[in-house]
Amino acid sequence: MTGSPRALMPDCLRLVALFGIVVVNVQYIAFSALHGVADPVAETPLDAITLWLVNGLALLKTYGLFSFMFGVGLGFLMRSAARRGLPFGRLYRNRMIGLAILGIAHGCLFFPGDILTIYAVTGSILYLFRDWQVGRLVRAGAALLVVQAFIAPLLLLAAPETPPDIVAMERAILTNGGFFEAVLFRSIGFAVIMPSFLVIQGIAALGWFCLGLAAVKSGMIDDAGHPLWRRARRWCLGPGVALGLAGAAIWQWGSPVPGAVLTMVSAPVATLGYLGLIAALSRPPGPIMAKALAAGGSSLSIYLGQSILLSTIFSGYGLGLWADVDRFTAVAIALAVTVILIVALAIWRSRFGLGPFEWVLRRITYGGFRH
Repeated sequence: MTGSPRALMPDCLRLVALFGIVVVNVQYIAFSALHGVADPVAETPLDAITLWLVNGLALLKTYGLFSFMFGVGLGFLMRSAARRGLPFGRLYRNRMIGLAILGIAHGCLFFPGDILTIYAVTGSILYLFRDWQVGRLVRAGAALLVVQAFIAPLLLLAAPETPPDIVAMERAILTNGGFFEAVLFRSIGFAVIMPSFLVIQGIAALGWFCLGLAAVKSGMIDDAGHPLWRRARRWCLGPGVALGLAGAAIWQWGSPVPGAVLTMVSAPVATLGYLGLIAALSRPPGPIMAKALAAGGSSLSIYLGQSILLSTIFSGYGLGLWADVDRFTAVAIALAVTVILIVALAIWRSRFGLGPFEWVLRRITYGGFRH
């Protein structure tokens, strides 16, 4: 059937985004998250090359893919509510409450760089745009991405330098502290950084939400062969990747501030190119890949599972590898953890319809409704 490859694109997007986002997050789970944009963080040439590739190919780009899929999810929820005659407003409110609960728990317990809380807040704004036409959603999304490209570098560069005693406390807690000490430190960090992250990342997230919702309303998400995906591949993939790698190289080996700015500004272009490339790769898979794609549909469980396992591996209350391995090894561990989670979710999904955290979110979303 011609519709089969088209329906695969959302799961392909989730799977790619899961691998991309973990190689970024592990840089802040396995190592200090308190360094500034201009602070050197690579101790060896291999560290420098690893950071160059992570920042050039993944930083902010896979975050854009995840955010795009959130907008797609809103469109799918609207379809489902209309098909089943359920009140969309109540469903969506419950879903945002569920995301906020999971996000706050995630940010305090395991990883202060949580995105679910940001999605719950900015996703509530997206609800106001639910009835907009495709053209208006695209214009709003593009405008928000442009605004974020100007604001994010200014806010990051204006961030005050972290006091040395806080840096020393981070090292002491994450290398030798227990679980509750780590949770207290992470909770304080989560409360401190979340307001600025809501501006730095929230604006871009809302922009990608709008574009994802537009992709559902226009039918593009169901059509991997749509001409706009080919144009994104042709016009954005090469330039976006080249600019991202160039910016990351300048950031790593030249002037950090201009390099970081170029890396951030070029990220939306690369993300559009990635969307076009993923559309081209959304073809009927073999049996193993089909199971991986099905497990990727449980992206919430895999995303949270990544933080739970990696924070345990690197923290002092776990295996104690914090800042004790090089960055390439940390990336390899993060990718291996993701593969293990995908295999585990594939086994889980062979017996249950939903991943564990998807089940929790669904129970919150449909609480009081028959489903």
